[in-house]
Amino acid sequence: MGIILARTGVPVTILTRTSSEADDLNSHREHRRFLPTVTFPQSLAASSDAVEAICEANLAIIAVPSERFRSNLREIKIFLPPDIAVLSVAKGLEMPRGRRMSQIMEEELPPALHSGICVLSGPNLAKEIIQGKPASTVIAGRNGDKLAAVQDILMSPTFRVYTSQDVVGVELGGALKNIIALGAGFADGLEVGDNTKAALITRGLAEITRLGVAAGAQPMTFAGLAGLGDVIATCASRLSRNRHVGEQLAKGKRWPEIRASMDNVVEGVITTGAALNLAQEFCVDMPITQVTQRVLHEGLPAKEAIAELMSRPPRQEW
Repeated sequence: MGIILARTGVPVTILTRTSSEADDLNSHREHRRFLPTVTFPQSLAASSDAVEAICEANLAIIAVPSERFRSNLREIKIFLPPDIAVLSVAKGLEMPRGRRMSQIMEEELPPALHSGICVLSGPNLAKEIIQGKPASTVIAGRNGDKLAAVQDILMSPTFRVYTSQDVVGVELGGALKNIIALGAGFADGLEVGDNTKAALITRGLAEITRLGVAAGAQPMTFAGLAGLGDVIATCASRLSRNRHVGEQLAKGKRWPEIRASMDNVVEGVITTGAALNLAQEFCVDMPITQVTQRVLHEGLPAKEAIAELMSRPPRQEW
């Protein structure tokens, strides 16, 4: 996000945890661990000084894993100026209660900042965006003026931004689609064919839509960029971490083994458990999520998970 903003001339400061990390980023002008060979634009800098990074900003983008979102927010909130917009780009839910990132912001930030709370989601595979390939996304918030301001900042020739007021739907679409991507990975790993994969994706979308609507989301949001759009990208792409994990599980590997081989966070693993907690709260049936949780943590073979889904009692589609 910082790089694509800086490419349009927006001055960006990345807040780092240590001064040595900031020095490394500023001296090498690239993130050698995750984005080697991608040069930082001139208007991007790194700093470990929160006052320098935040106090004069008009937009703070929080791009951290959902499980670390609250602790990071607590560290920076005293530095946020009163009129700033705060944008979450995390696609996950906080365990154990299934809290969305906007809910965490409302709990942690002073009321004066609540009107600036925004969330972003969509089919946004980072490696494609950083290569300048065209992409679209959607940001949601409850203040139209703040939304328009953030939209204006983020828009670029290769990054098209839509707006929505359905905060619940945009957040849940972005988080829950990771569960579907795990299931799509099962189909790929078992090589059971595109028919099976299409069924898992379609029924998975229906499943997460049911939960979203029960939680207060608009159903059409799940047919948009934060729902169907993100589902397509994460279930089809070889760049999808969640799809990859599902594929490896289907091939017989266990989650701890897979996790040890990966540098990046896989949000779907935590989200699956959080979604089931929400499903219980709202009395929503989520069979795909249930078997995915058992594959992840109880040793259920992916082949048996699909067999269980196929043997469920017949019913109407809608």
